[in-house]
Amino acid sequence: MSSLSKIVAFIVFILFSNIISCKNDEVPKVETIEDEITADSDIIENGIPESDIKDPLTITPDGSEDYLNIDSEYIFDQESLHTFDLVLSEENLNLLNADPTAEEYVQGMLIFEKDTVSPVGIRYKGSIGAFVGCLDGLNLFEPSGAKICTKLSMKIKINWGGRSEKFYGQKKLQFHSMNNDDSQMHERAGYWLFRQMGVPAPRAVHARLNINGIYTGVYALVEQIDSRFIKENFDDDEGNLYKEIWPLSSAGMPYPVDDYVNALKTNENDHPNVDLIRDFGQKIAAASEEDLQEIISAYMNTNEIVSYAVVDRLIRNDDGAFHWYCNEGVCTNHNYYWYEEPSNLQLHLIPWDLDNAFENILSNTNPVTPIADQWGASRNDCEPFGYGPWGLPQKSAACDKLTRGWTKYTETYETRKIQFINGPLSAEQIDQQIDSWVMQITEAHQEANNLYEDAENEETWMNEINLFKAQLNKARQH
Repeated sequence: MSSLSKIVAFIVFILFSNIISCKNDEVPKVETIEDEITADSDIIENGIPESDIKDPLTITPDGSEDYLNIDSEYIFDQESLHTFDLVLSEENLNLLNADPTAEEYVQGMLIFEKDTVSPVGIRYKGSIGAFVGCLDGLNLFEPSGAKICTKLSMKIKINWGGRSEKFYGQKKLQFHSMNNDDSQMHERAGYWLFRQMGVPAPRAVHARLNINGIYTGVYALVEQIDSRFIKENFDDDEGNLYKEIWPLSSAGMPYPVDDYVNALKTNENDHPNVDLIRDFGQKIAAASEEDLQEIISAYMNTNEIVSYAVVDRLIRNDDGAFHWYCNEGVCTNHNYYWYEEPSNLQLHLIPWDLDNAFENILSNTNPVTPIADQWGASRNDCEPFGYGPWGLPQKSAACDKLTRGWTKYTETYETRKIQFINGPLSAEQIDQQIDSWVMQITEAHQEANNLYEDAENEETWMNEINLFKAQLNKARQH
């Protein structure tokens, strides 16, 4: 079933009070473990052979277990399909399944290649789109209720209980269900394309996930954007990382200081100074149109941000930083991070959540996300207007003064676009990558299809892969 079909089916369900078919007996019953999992527990009764499990590791404060700090390239190796096992008590698993939107961690184990890390925190994760059709609540826009799909996105907290240790360099692991991506390729391909163009972006690979010894399917293992990501991608790792706050509000002015502090994902407990991003916003707000590029060039790597815009627009990442959703006249964007390097006063925009990218290339398939304007264009005197199959209100991205400043780099944009089309986006590169990823996960994908009625069959999946390649071909024609 396509992403649009899933959404429409759920809307019909709401309007006519029909029941979406996802029977409880379609999901295998989970076995139990004997007791609440602790750092000392090694009793597992969940179909995982005892010979495949080393004694659980009590992670010491100094992180003395050698493998804990092995370079993260191992688990993000593009040539490997790794399997991860999660083990929870029946009580904790039932607690998660009863209300996935609570996003509250419970205690469990992580088993990887016969090594056991215990305890870790485990929870489901997601937003409105991630839960569509997967919970038994009736309100599409306020997800609620119990889990009724085989897969939901999950987050594993290695630094459970405030510890500082890492697992293959990671403090958290994120397994994205890809329920809204029938190609199962959007996030892996999207982040790969951004990174190939020199944009700091998470790494993503596919992974198999077992829960209490039961295989649940193929997920996208997506790198967490956190202090460890910053250390790996930037020379200066002491700066602030922000999630989903723009230098300028919809009204064209910087936000209050507390808004920036509340958006911090690093340094939030260290009497944070948010002057850099706020000063940048103030200078943009006060600048004339002629001075915008001078200010942007002083605070940003222009090749990097223009490359961000090129990739974002050609893959139609319409649920990202350039979609200004409006509600009662207030417009905001989402699905991005900012990082500021204090030593050189530089700001970097980082993409996030690409599961809805690519799908609007051939037509406005998704009724929620389509962006009306071409890069740099605006309409309706910068007032909100309805657009897309559902006519949802949005504002032109170029009405945001900072974005408008980026659109002025027309020569750089055209140069980087040609480099993108002839390089990472070319059939020789991205299509070959997709073919290799398809081969890598075909067996695991088929295994899930054999087990679960809500898993995609092979024919449907292959059709979606071919559609994905057609979308990429259209993108190359821009």
